[in-house]
This record gives sequence, C-alpha cells and structure tokens, in this order.
Amino acid sequence: MSSNEPRRTALDALHRSLGATMTDFAGWDMPLRYGSERDEHNAVRTGAGLFDLSHMGEITVTGPQAAALLDFALVGNIGGVKPGRARYTMICREDGGILDDLIVYRLGETEFMVVANASNAQTVLDALVERAAGFDAEVRDDRDAYALLAVQGPESPAILASLTDADLDGLKYYAGLPGTVAGVPALIARTGYTGEDGFELFVKPEHAVELWQALTKAGEGAGLVPCGLSCRDTLRLEAGMPLYGNELSTSLTPFDAGLGRVVKFEKEGDFVGRAALAEAAERAASEPPRVLVGLVAEGRRVPRAGYAVVAGGEVIGEVTSGAPSPTLGKPIAMAYVDAAHAAPGTEGVGVDIRGSHEPYQVVALPFYKRQK
Repeated sequence: MSSNEPRRTALDALHRSLGATMTDFAGWDMPLRYGSERDEHNAVRTGAGLFDLSHMGEITVTGPQAAALLDFALVGNIGGVKPGRARYTMICREDGGILDDLIVYRLGETEFMVVANASNAQTVLDALVERAAGFDAEVRDDRDAYALLAVQGPESPAILASLTDADLDGLKYYAGLPGTVAGVPALIARTGYTGEDGFELFVKPEHAVELWQALTKAGEGAGLVPCGLSCRDTLRLEAGMPLYGNELSTSLTPFDAGLGRVVKFEKEGDFVGRAALAEAAERAASEPPRVLVGLVAEGRRVPRAGYAVVAGGEVIGEVTSGAPSPTLGKPIAMAYVDAAHAAPGTEGVGVDIRGSHEPYQVVALPFYKRQK
C-alpha cells in the first residue's frame, strides 16, 4: 500500500456494503454518512446511533512510573485517577499551546490508555515517547491493536445490556470496565462525543464486524442506525464540545479555550508547560482574551469555520465551527469573540457570510443538554 493510500478500519467492507459515503479523515477512509445525516443525528438524540471510531489513536503507558510520566507529560492530575476511571485532559507544548485533547483511562495501578484524536495521534505518541526519558515507564503505540465502536443515545444502555452481563448500571460517566459484549472481549467505557448517554467499546480489530452486527441486531427495535462523521460533528457542536483544529490548536492555551479547569497546578512536581500556563491563567483572569461562545442564527444562512464575527462594522471574532442544528432547527456556530461581546443575549452581533452581515444571537454553551 502506498503511503498516500488512506488507512481502512476493520469495518471498511461493512460500511461500503451499507452504502456509506466515504471520506478521507486524518488519513483514514471513514464513513461520512449512510443516508440522511439529519436522520442519523436525530436517531442519536431520540434512539441510538452506532459509530465506527477506529481511527482514534490508542497509546498504552505502562510501568512503575506510568502515572508519574503522565502527570509530567499532561496538564491533568492523572495519578489521582482511580483504576477503572477516565479523565478528559490535554497535552500542551512548553509554551502552553494545545497539542491535543485526550481521554486517559486508568486500566490498572500501572497501566493507562491514552486516546488521542486521529489527526494528532502520531504527534501525541512522539511527545509521550520524548517525555518518557528518565521515567521507569513504557509508551506503546497500540493504534493497530484496537477497533473502537460507539453506541450513543438514550436507548444505548438497554441495547448494550441485552448483549452483556457487565454492570452497566454501576458504570459511571467517564469510567470503563473490562467485559464481554456479544461474546467479544471489550473495554466498555461510558464516554462519548454526542451529548447523549452512551458507550465506547474497545475491541480487537478481528472482532469488530461481529460486534457491529450484534449491536445492529440488538438495536433493531430501538431505533438504532449506523452513523457517520457528519452527524458526529453536528451532535458534538450542539453539545458545545470542542474539536481539535477548530476550537483547539497550538496557538491557544487551555485558558484561551475556556477549558482552564483541566490544568491542575496543585499536582506535585513539574509538568510540561507549567510556567507558560500559569502566566496564561493570570492573563485570562485579569484581561480575558477572546471567549468561546455559542451563536444562533436569526436567518437560514449557515456560518462556517473562519467566517468573521462582526459588531458595529468591526470584526470582533471568528467562527470556529458552524452547521445547521437539527435539534434547534436553526444554523448554529461556536466562535471566539472579544470579551465585550461575549455575554449571552448580547445584541447587534453578526456573522459575515460572503459580504452580508447575518444577525446572530450570542448564547451560553452548550446549545443542547440532554434530560437526565
């Protein structure tokens, strides 16, 4: 295979048999949609959706000093995560810029799984290997060791419960436990990127097809449909969840992104970026930079990443993500805007869509919160 060929997941042939529209995403051939992305989106909000997320980058960190390494390499307090739990965190450069946002699962006392975004997996792997110098810990590239399937939506607990005897009721949000689903050994994690309850299932690639088929069969009466990357993006946007490359980048610190809470200065010892992030925290407290806000359209025109946000004829910010919202029935966007225009309800804000200043309302994120 030439290096220009996109990588294919273990479910590639199955996606094609379902008539998926495929697209290149971070060097992977991934399903964009199977039919109507709006129908797929609504299925996740009301029933359940089944996703192939095998492009995500799994990196295993093991050894006596695995926790100490991750505390040094990442901004979070990873040593404080109990076995069986997970933590949302970030890996930053020395200057505080965000290299990636991550989920770290503590699988055991000395074993962790770091899950990176597909586009940044190699960068994260390289940074962890480099930062491991001097620690009694091993960093292992496990991207080929896992396929990752996600079942998301209000019906997902019932669908999964019909295929496993694992204690799903006792499985908290941001926790994971080993179990068997439809006879397939899996790490069952209660995580997701949709704003709904749901699970992510890490399995060996050779088990991916049988697990997908078993979940499809179990979800037949519950409104489960296969879902592509397109509705994953509108679901996470409604839920106000950042996407690396849109809301997060090396030119922003976690404090610029309104996610300073993930930086744990109170943990022991130094960590990469500590000094720069301490300065960024002070800056954010005294003179907040641009603030990440939600924008809801008054009209029908859809804003896209990179469009200017305007007020009184001046550019006051930039759209980072925009799409029609199936749940709200209007176009929505996330944008970084000057602090003076960031309060929910701020009037007179528009988005420059091809020269026309379309009116938008500033709202608090997220746009959508599920009923508990």
